[in-house]
Amino acid sequence: MNVGVAGLGNMGGAIAARLIETGNTVTVWNRSAEKCKPLAAAGAGIAPSAAALADAADTVITTLTDAAAIDAVYGGPAGLLAGDVTDKLFIEMSTVPPDVETELAGRVRANGASFVECPVGGTTGPARQGKLIGLMGADPTDAARAMPLLEQLCRRIEHCGPVGAGATMKLALNLPLMIYWQALGEALALCRPLRLDPDLLVDLMAESSGGANVLKVRGPALVKLLKGEHPGPATFTLDNGIKDLRIMLAEGTRRGVEMPLAAATLACFEEASRHGLGAAEAAGMSVHWSSRAGGK
Repeated sequence: MNVGVAGLGNMGGAIAARLIETGNTVTVWNRSAEKCKPLAAAGAGIAPSAAALADAADTVITTLTDAAAIDAVYGGPAGLLAGDVTDKLFIEMSTVPPDVETELAGRVRANGASFVECPVGGTTGPARQGKLIGLMGADPTDAARAMPLLEQLCRRIEHCGPVGAGATMKLALNLPLMIYWQALGEALALCRPLRLDPDLLVDLMAESSGGANVLKVRGPALVKLLKGEHPGPATFTLDNGIKDLRIMLAEGTRRGVEMPLAAATLACFEEASRHGLGAAEAAGMSVHWSSRAGGK
């Protein structure tokens, strides 16, 4: 397949690398061109602009920071929709509010192209292995068209409904995870006086009925953090969690849904970010809270 990838953050870069390895012709573009270089070395072409990327590819995948980034990359004289995109397929994989995706779908379709939203569950490791969980929002015909490509990236793909449904489901999946990191921090604070070995402690937490699946993946990084060691590159930062929590709360307000736990978790995450942890691994939230002043 001839695929373009726009937005080469942690997830976008991992997706592009995976698609190169599975035999696709891949062209990449990023607003900061430096991020294109490792993928070029792996065999990707580099487009000089978003418009050139869309021109070069039959299918374009976007993984962007927020609604403002989506508007900038798709719009404008050098944006993805600047040229003739008739019959092309756009797969939008960012974590943004549902109404951002529905508005974008209208713009893409008005230009004669097809649109699928598919935010994913998982981080860069599963992305490189093709083991993400895809949460599609699309018309059935467009969903079927996107499936062969998404199957190279995802171990499970759920068609959640029309455009906007995928974004809603992604927020729903991320909400318990964000709350869990805070709850785990409070649990670790309670047992801090026991001075248990971090390996034993995290293993016990993972084996308990309250253990979250994420500990199977991020448990080793959490152990390193508890030992005061560097956990390796962040796959999902605390500031990413703050962004997602703010979107969740805004969507809850829009739908008339009260979300007191999400609101309290956001306040705790924001406090940790003010302490300089914003660019660190989100699992560090648990360690920050467990060692925070005030415990005995």
